[in-house]
Amino acid sequence: MTATLRSLALVTGASAGIGAEFCRQLAARGHDLVMVARRRERLATLAHELATRHRVSTRLVAVDLGAPDAIPQVLSMLEDRPVTCLVNNAGYGVPGRYLDSAWEDHARFQRVMIDSVAELTHALLPGMLRSGQGRLINVASLAGLLPGSAGHTLYGASKAWMIRWSESLAFEYRERGLGVCAVCPGFTYSEFHDVTGTRAQVARLPRWLWMSADEVVAAALAASDAGELLCIPGRVNRLIARAARWLPVGVVHFLSARESRRVRSLD
Repeated sequence: MTATLRSLALVTGASAGIGAEFCRQLAARGHDLVMVARRRERLATLAHELATRHRVSTRLVAVDLGAPDAIPQVLSMLEDRPVTCLVNNAGYGVPGRYLDSAWEDHARFQRVMIDSVAELTHALLPGMLRSGQGRLINVASLAGLLPGSAGHTLYGASKAWMIRWSESLAFEYRERGLGVCAVCPGFTYSEFHDVTGTRAQVARLPRWLWMSADEVVAAALAASDAGELLCIPGRVNRLIARAARWLPVGVVHFLSARESRRVRSLD
């Protein structure tokens, strides 16, 4: 993925955490950027940092991907130039039990986590295929490889969808030069748990369960460079994924039910 000619990468959820780190590491590789997130001030601060340090150009799209017209707003910034690298990273969780939140909250969550991802990719994929070297990086989660858990009811399901969808796209278009990588990080230092109100719960977890955003992104880009379809950053996360696959189902469900109460807000 190292750019020889300046290429254009689009990153959603670009204002903080893993998304901001993707912008930093892609800019260091020479990619110009389209940075999509809700918070324009944060985008502008990061864009100034990257333009100063790496002399790349940036385009900012401050939009809520839960809005029905969000993707047309993003596409309006791209009429003169094709995207060759797309990072679908935007995401969040709805804490609590399923019935604790109104359906409108769940519907908006699905627009951000599934509908906008599929729509944006559908719109940009033709140009990526024409380039013959398109790269699609979908930030899923270790949760998508594990059994469901109480709290954040739709989160793991949405990430499981992203993983299977990524696999399908890879099988459909790899002969046309498209590289697809589904990235499945575990606990990562970011604002995610502050937004969902679960910081107090996850703060009790041991440090060896956690990774930094720069470690996750470095692993993701290396996996994409190598043509890997699935990237699970970190040895601990890979061990957890293997255990979920090979342990008896009853044992895995018991552990999932027990551990979910430690890291999910159910009150």
